Amino acid sequence: MSAEHAHQPPGVEVITTLPEAAARIPAGAEARTIRVTLPPGDPGAPPHRHPGPLFGYVTQGEILFELEGQPPRVLKAGDALFEPGGDVIHYQGANNLPDAQSQLVVTMFAPPGTPVLTVVGAEELAERRHLRVAQP
Repeated sequence: MSAEHAHQPPGVEVITTLPEAAARIPAGAEARTIRVTLPPGDPGAPPHRHPGPLFGYVTQGEILFELEGQPPRVLKAGDALFEPGGDVIHYQGANNLPDAQSQLVVTMFAPPGTPVLTVVGAEELAERRHLRVAQP
């Protein structure tokens, strides 16, 4: 933990710091806070990308999370996540629990008026399959 976070008031805890995140925020971006609630076993959105970076936190349950170039991983309540947005494909954001709801809250930095996500078509997924990390 850095010195600047060492003396927080009671009840304040810095979970994760990403110093490189600011360089990825598009000029003129707005900040959007988004809550994603997934019913039990929900596969989440199909492969997609976001217009800007997002930083978030799993508030409930477990999320199966997979970004292009990274192996899939399970994020549990209390875990933080970062997604660079832009050209990177977000393959999975599924509820990893078959019998309970999962939820995450993210703050996205994106140009005003852009959609929260854009679904990636089958042709592009096929062209970029070499960038996806093989699943064990």
